[in-house]
Amino acid sequence: MAQSDGAAPEAASDESLANEGAGDPNFMTSLARGLQVLRAFSEFRRQLTIAQVSQATGMSRAAARRCLYTLQKLGYVAEDDRRFSLRPQVLALGHGYLSSTPLAVVAQPYLDSVSRTLRESCSIAILDGEDIVYICRSAETRIMSISLIVGTRLPAYCTSMGRVLLAQLPPPALEQYLSTAQLVARTGQTSTSPARLRKILAETRAQGYAMIDQELEVGLRSIAVPIRDLRGQVIASINVGAHAARVSLEEMQTRFLPALQGCAAELGQLLV
Repeated sequence: MAQSDGAAPEAASDESLANEGAGDPNFMTSLARGLQVLRAFSEFRRQLTIAQVSQATGMSRAAARRCLYTLQKLGYVAEDDRRFSLRPQVLALGHGYLSSTPLAVVAQPYLDSVSRTLRESCSIAILDGEDIVYICRSAETRIMSISLIVGTRLPAYCTSMGRVLLAQLPPPALEQYLSTAQLVARTGQTSTSPARLRKILAETRAQGYAMIDQELEVGLRSIAVPIRDLRGQVIASINVGAHAARVSLEEMQTRFLPALQGCAAELGQLLV
């Protein structure tokens, strides 16, 4: 589900967790609830009360309190005047993934080089459900109203990296996405028609890159290409974003696109 500007995706409701684990003896509802609570925090929700956690997750206040108590005992959250916040210990949960993902480990100097050459921000993301997740980033300037960092999630349908990744989905998976994704108009230029998006993704797959013009946020233009491993499988996408007032669409195609394609090719050679 696409989220509003700058917001983290809402955690699944307690009811949806019950449906997810219905009839599955191996499903640990208590663990799922704990992860729900961690996902309730975001850049815009750094401190939460028990009541706010309960509202964000859909679980009862008693369940939210027990989860927060347990997470506090384990060192993942801290309490100050009945308001809870995440502790640095949470970073260990993501570090294991990043340190074991070859692309995230080797990509940074390549991103830095592209960013310095173009004097714009450069990022790599993967597809996770209906969102893209940033796994590596080099920022020359801040180009969005929110701070984009490793771990940031954005809706795939209106981002250049997201469209590159959606374009590579098998037809059944793409149709499933188009039938369930909430295509919300983020700006006046956002494409929200499934038929229109299907056509855009077909063009993206054919031309090998995606470009958006102020569809995610007013004033933001972005261009992205796929990153393929040595077997030719698309594993991520890489983009460059810039202010629309500073960089034209033509410049993105003539100057940014070759730099991205070269970087993607180099990274692909490093991945098995």
